Amino acid sequence: MSKQNILLTGCNGQLGSEIRALESQYEEYCFFNTDVDELDITNQLAVEDFVARHEINGIVNCAAYTAVDKAETAKEQCTTLNTVAPAYLAAAVEKRGGWMIHISTDYVFNGTKHTPYLEDDTPSPDSVYGSTKLAGELGVSKFCSRSVIIRTAWLYSSYGNNFVKTMIRLGRERNELGVIFDQIGTPTYAQDLAQAILTIIGKGIQPGVYHFTNEGVTSWYDFTKAIHRISGITTCHVRPLHTSEYPTAAHRPHYSVLDKSKIKATYGIEIPHWEESLEKCIQALEK
Repeated sequence: MSKQNILLTGCNGQLGSEIRALESQYEEYCFFNTDVDELDITNQLAVEDFVARHEINGIVNCAAYTAVDKAETAKEQCTTLNTVAPAYLAAAVEKRGGWMIHISTDYVFNGTKHTPYLEDDTPSPDSVYGSTKLAGELGVSKFCSRSVIIRTAWLYSSYGNNFVKTMIRLGRERNELGVIFDQIGTPTYAQDLAQAILTIIGKGIQPGVYHFTNEGVTSWYDFTKAIHRISGITTCHVRPLHTSEYPTAAHRPHYSVLDKSKIKATYGIEIPHWEESLEKCIQALEK
């Protein structure tokens, strides 16, 4: 059996880095790890050429414009990366009869629900970032018949910049910290998502939209308290803040818990609780 050639975009981001760390366990795949220096996914001709030249069988698209607040004023840039580029990738791999896994976000919902969001709940994004990501989902579904879209939330990792690393740093630098308590969701360890993606590739693409985060529910405030407890930070007092006390350019969903029944049933994936995974990540950081 010949190896599957897989194009990984955004390979230097949190999720891309976690996938790269696991690649050596999968000898049946040949990964082409790219970031903007290796492949400009906003250039349609470059995408088509790369996919054809390297005989790509599948694409894992981890590239995205993720500066949520900046996106409110950088709409064109955000649209190009989150909406236009995924459609180019999808169309290019479809020509080869291939598949695509595309990473999306809880921001496609406005966060006004009080029970976990299902895949077929009607999206209603409330930010430029959320709108461009939703449009990206629609483009991928339209142009690639064998596509899996995975919405995730509150992503962190031992790689890159993220909330966990920031809270550890601030917890060690400051005596007091204010963190929002009235936004509820689920942290996601990028390593767990990377493992889920590789499981999906191995079991075979069942097209559709799926949700993936860790198990459990928390607030940013409680998440911070857990980060400090696990990291042994005892000298920083964490205060709960209302969203209104910490204004941002982009609207954040107040409730963005995602229901994961579909991905668990379809692919037999077991998902760890967020605190369990947070401990693993902090151990990796301490190494």
